[in-house]
Amino acid sequence: MTMDHVAENGLVLLGCGKMGSAMLQGWLAQGLPPASVWVIDPNPSEWLRGTGVHVNADLPGKPAIVLIAVKPQMMGEALPVLAAMGNGETLFVSVAAGTPIAAFEVVLGERTPIVRAMPNTPAAIGRGITAIIGNAHAGADAVDLAEMLLRAVGQVVRLESEDQMDAVTGLSGSGPAYVFHMIECMARAGEAQGLAPDLAMQLAQATVAGAGALAEAAEESPAQLRKNVTSPNGTTQAGLEVLMDEATGLPPLIGKTVAAATDRSRELRDG
Repeated sequence: MTMDHVAENGLVLLGCGKMGSAMLQGWLAQGLPPASVWVIDPNPSEWLRGTGVHVNADLPGKPAIVLIAVKPQMMGEALPVLAAMGNGETLFVSVAAGTPIAAFEVVLGERTPIVRAMPNTPAAIGRGITAIIGNAHAGADAVDLAEMLLRAVGQVVRLESEDQMDAVTGLSGSGPAYVFHMIECMARAGEAQGLAPDLAMQLAQATVAGAGALAEAAEESPAQLRKNVTSPNGTTQAGLEVLMDEATGLPPLIGKTVAAATDRSRELRDG
């Protein structure tokens, strides 16, 4: 399956909030014709109405793909609308957090090809990372197509089993919030050392964003990058001795943080 196949048979996007809009913007920029896209959204934005896609119109009977981007609590109301497209060749891709493949199979039919995806919030600016896993009826072509579509908002990785989604949720799914809080903490620490609040926040934001971009672009590992900027007995080493303490520093704290989020994801999944 290719984008030509999608353009010919149509794509249905269920939900066009921040994530849906970011994906749609990426697809249109890549050349997907607006006339081949149908969007279902209860509150369509002015931007969406201006794209030229079909908005809340009659859907094609057998689209190439249905991408589900509604909030999990809206799933029960929205999904039955699409049930007639199940058990066929239409590929369903879900970016709804916490909803397992089995839940889609109950509504759509167990012979439906389904790919579950977990993006994170930087996808809204095209800098996300999304983990995907397909069910038994989603063949290699289907998973390739899902990856191609999701690359519109960032990197894509493939999982070996759906159980790994809980750890992905705990690490990259919830992870942006951890980094936002680290920025808050760094800025407050700068204030405590005598910087004006606005200046401290600007320094913290730029430092985290820049270091992240450097870590992604560099050939060296983050560990090596850290060593490269740590002079013996210098200022960075003094700070790292606190941060890297195996009892009270970042290693045990981040370990507990990711574990807590992963455990909560498992609890929500199991009801």
